[in-house]
Amino acid sequence: MEGDKVRTRLIGKYNGHEDGPLFVCMGAMHGNEPAGVRAIELVLKMLEVEPIRHPQFRYKGNFVGLIGNLRAFNAQKRFINKDLNRSFDAEEMRRLQALPPESLASEEKEMVELDNAIKGLIEEYGSRQLFFLDLHTTSSHGGIFTICRNREEDIELGKAMHAPIVLGIIEGLQGTTLHYFVSENMGIETTPITFESGQHTEDLSVTRAVAAIINCMKAIGSVEEDVVENHHEKILIKYSDPLPQVTRLIGRHAIDETDEFVMNPGYQNFQKVTKGEVLATDKKGDIAIEQDGLILMPLYQKQGEDGFFIVKEVSEK
Repeated sequence: MEGDKVRTRLIGKYNGHEDGPLFVCMGAMHGNEPAGVRAIELVLKMLEVEPIRHPQFRYKGNFVGLIGNLRAFNAQKRFINKDLNRSFDAEEMRRLQALPPESLASEEKEMVELDNAIKGLIEEYGSRQLFFLDLHTTSSHGGIFTICRNREEDIELGKAMHAPIVLGIIEGLQGTTLHYFVSENMGIETTPITFESGQHTEDLSVTRAVAAIINCMKAIGSVEEDVVENHHEKILIKYSDPLPQVTRLIGRHAIDETDEFVMNPGYQNFQKVTKGEVLATDKKGDIAIEQDGLILMPLYQKQGEDGFFIVKEVSEK
């Protein structure tokens, strides 16, 4: 976040020239992850100047950028009371919507406000199709990746990001945007996808997120392949080249604030780990893994419910 500026949830909108899908892009679902917000700002500026650079430019549909956990973002914290990206649930949303707003805790207010905002956009634009891109970063360095549902159309969209696809996360967790922002809850055909663009404070995390947004726009047919300059895309492709194309979750080490969890230093996304290797410690002692794999999202920050994930490669390039 720039200085101490207090932000509003809406980052910006770009209204297209022709009919097309509603593309909602979310940054800072975790408040300590500002790269997605910055990337959305840059893409909005690129879209504004594109008709000047290419008079034939036509955007199909509407693009909207939102801040996810607004209160945590303004406080520069991952969350205030609880992890927002573990809280989304249709039944819980109905319960919260029926309560007075002043009675809700911070992340409960965020849930209701986000739900209202996106459904309001659907109504405003009369949209028949929604694509939802949730931009994240990790506390560790290493590979970028895409998380999607195990559906053919979602995987194809994930491949357009030119980053490894991680399957099984949605089954291994509960309450994420991938669970909630779906057709059943939004009332129109909805495809959610998550993109992890790198380490929280790494400049290239913004660059890669920009590339992911524009790649997504091209994949859903909102812009043509030869418009909207995206010279950063080659950086994203090169960065992903040595990484596995598709992996699947095989293990997660869940934690809470009482565990005194400490990740051993130096681990990076997609680094190989072996059975019996001690990855971290907590108040009970060493934490060793039970099978070979690749580590994902080792926790190097104070807040979080996931110490690390273990994935395995399920396809070759």
